[in-house]
Formats: sequence, C-alpha cells, structure tokens
Amino acid sequence: MLHGWFMWFILLWTVFLLASFGIGGYFMFRKFLKRMPKEDGKSIMDWEEYYVKGSRHLWGPEEKALLEDLVSPVPELFRDVARHKIAGKIGELALKENAPKITEDLVIRGYIQATPKRDHKFLRKKLFENKIDVAPYEHLF
Repeated sequence: MLHGWFMWFILLWTVFLLASFGIGGYFMFRKFLKRMPKEDGKSIMDWEEYYVKGSRHLWGPEEKALLEDLVSPVPELFRDVARHKIAGKIGELALKENAPKITEDLVIRGYIQATPKRDHKFLRKKLFENKIDVAPYEHLF
C-alpha cells in the first residue's frame, strides 16, 4: 500500500494529467469542429484561407503594420492564429465590398468583427494609443 508523500505525489500527478488531457482535448475538438464542412461543402477554416489568399494582393505595408500593432496584445502563443483569423475577416469584407485595396477602415472593422466581445476593451485601448477615433465603429462593438 502507498503511504505518505508518495501517495500524494501519485494522486496530484494523476489529477494534473487528467486536467492536461481534458484541456488539450477541448482545444483539439474545437479545431476539429472548425474543420468540419458546412452546408456549402467548405469549413470555417477553408473559408478563412480562401479570404486570406484572395485578398493578399490588396494589403499595403501600412495596413500590415496596423494589423501587427493591433494583434500585439494577444499572447505570442496565439498571435499567429489570431492574425490569420482577423486577416480572413478583413479579406472577406474587402472582397464582398470589391475594395481596390485594404484600408485602415477595413482593418478596424474586420478586427472588431473577428474578435470576441471580451477582447474589445483591449482593442479600444490599442486604438486610443494609436489616436484612432472609435466613434464611427461604435455600432460594431
């Protein structure tokens, strides 16, 4: 029979492993659901990739720099995923509006629409730091 500190070590290690597997499984399942085809035959991630590729030629260096600045508060581990998701939403808006190029307005509108509501306070702070008026975008928040 296990006694003393070794029993507690095994018990804590088991809890740690189960929690880690649960958290990892949750994120893997979310990614799996995003890869599932919808009624149109394409998944959320397929559409995201389509919009990023379709609007790649519309991006200018200033808009890329603005997007980089806006995603800077996102933890580095998740930044690439966030940047790709936001760029997909911006590309979707640009292609649907037949925009000749990506503008600051499109970047801000796409960023607001692509981010969850809980992150909007960080976006407002970042826009304020960049001296960008949020009044025209209040209806999107």
